[in-house]
Amino acid sequence: MPFPTVSRIESPRLLLRPVLAADLADLLEVNGDPEVTRYLPYPAWQSLVDAQAWLARMEAMAAAGTGQVFALERRADAKVVGDLLLFKYEEGSARVELGYVLGRAVWGQGLMREAVAAACAFSFGELGIRRIEAEVNPENVASCTLLQQVGFTFEGTLRQRWSAKGQTYDTNMYGLLAGDRHSAGGR
Repeated sequence: MPFPTVSRIESPRLLLRPVLAADLADLLEVNGDPEVTRYLPYPAWQSLVDAQAWLARMEAMAAAGTGQVFALERRADAKVVGDLLLFKYEEGSARVELGYVLGRAVWGQGLMREAVAAACAFSFGELGIRRIEAEVNPENVASCTLLQQVGFTFEGTLRQRWSAKGQTYDTNMYGLLAGDRHSAGGR
């Protein structure tokens, strides 16, 4: 069974919904900032052509049934301030990987913590996911802290895991189980 298509996940300040072509200008603002993509395995987008190529990859992933990307739409003004990705879905293991990016203009407001908590709770509850994983560049202290605040457990460092942007570097592995006492789902 492929990863199910999810039409919406709600949190107090955000609507997580499928990304649309109309969102690409907002997402270019986010992903076009080299400071935002500093610790991510892809370079900052240069134009809408990069955004369109990304959307095509995300649509292919969804069509293959291995994941889905969500726009993080701020409820107050319908501005898309980032995205959240559930990918590398493995039905037999009931596991999925988590990725995310948030525009610098809204850093420090707790929006990504809110989005990750909502996505994890939905995944455990509605989708029957058992395990969510996230890999993070160890230098990305903010992301490592966010995952731990939401209940993820640091499970170790994968040495020289990623090669991107002309360098090879380690990643920290984090995991969250549906049954974890302090999981994002409040279990």
